[in-house]
Amino acid sequence: MLRKWIFILRTCNLDDYSNIDPVSRWLIITRACVFVMTVISALLGGFYVLEHYSLNWFNFILVVAGLILAHAANNLVNDYYDLKFKVDTEGYVREEYSPHPITSGLISEKGLILLVLVMDIIDFFIALYLSVTVSWSIMLFAVIGLAISVFYVAPPLKLKYRGLGEAAIFFIWGPLIIGGTIIAIGGKLDWRGWLFTIPYGLAVTAVVVGKHLDKLEKDREKGVHTLPVILGKERGILLMKILVISFYLVIFLFPLLKVTGWWIYLTYLSIPVTMRLFKTLNAPTPVDKHEAFKLAEDVIPRDLKEKYSPDDPDAEVPLWPLWYVAWGVWWIRITGGVFLLSLLIDLIF
Repeated sequence: MLRKWIFILRTCNLDDYSNIDPVSRWLIITRACVFVMTVISALLGGFYVLEHYSLNWFNFILVVAGLILAHAANNLVNDYYDLKFKVDTEGYVREEYSPHPITSGLISEKGLILLVLVMDIIDFFIALYLSVTVSWSIMLFAVIGLAISVFYVAPPLKLKYRGLGEAAIFFIWGPLIIGGTIIAIGGKLDWRGWLFTIPYGLAVTAVVVGKHLDKLEKDREKGVHTLPVILGKERGILLMKILVISFYLVIFLFPLLKVTGWWIYLTYLSIPVTMRLFKTLNAPTPVDKHEAFKLAEDVIPRDLKEKYSPDDPDAEVPLWPLWYVAWGVWWIRITGGVFLLSLLIDLIF
């Protein structure tokens, strides 16, 4: 069972859906494979507090649990409204890489709404406890985060449809999650803490720009005006590069402004990974799934790679037709890990 859950967390998929257990069902419909970005954001906040204040470990556990539930609910809300507005239809990229919760039959529409409500209620009580025991600003963070996650796709704002989705992603995974974590477990957030929230928010936004690059043509057809749709493919790729470079530039300021110590510069050990990402961004998009596999074979999770047969022209190719986001996820997992490790070393020394 544990191996099955790990497989889902690595791939967002499952080989056999006939006898699926409740945990596996939840992991798949909530797209738990992308929770790693939320966990890293929370860990960054935790490390920052350890370096500057004293950390409340019980509150930290509550924060991580609450953030995972909030991310899960957000993913379900996105899928619900994208289906309702006929964005997630047959042939759309969303259903190519992971089963849609409703159309796959893994959960009913009413079941999805009920699940979202249950997770949001749990989050409310976590936020209420932290607000009473630490600061009522935590409730403000929670309400703003909920509003942005819902109106990312829901009317009347529909942020993703109006070129504001990328900004929303930056705000959630940067200032809201990291900043909120710092307040919840450290009790306060000064200007250095705010600055600290920026780099990883930029990194997550870069990955989402890659996701929107992969869906550019489909989104344009459906009237979903993400920034790559507005800017065009070449400028969208340039935007992704700028966000990645900005991640490193902001970190450069940390020791100078006493946000962290000098050991944070170990994050730059991830630059070779970034150069590999840029090489891919500069190259033409693969013309077919088999070319894509050859170019990305070493970054595809082993669980998926083992299922590919190069001699079978009809073989299902892992991750395809996703391309830019697949590389973005690969980059952020390595770079985010190095960033965390650098912060830990900085904390120790």
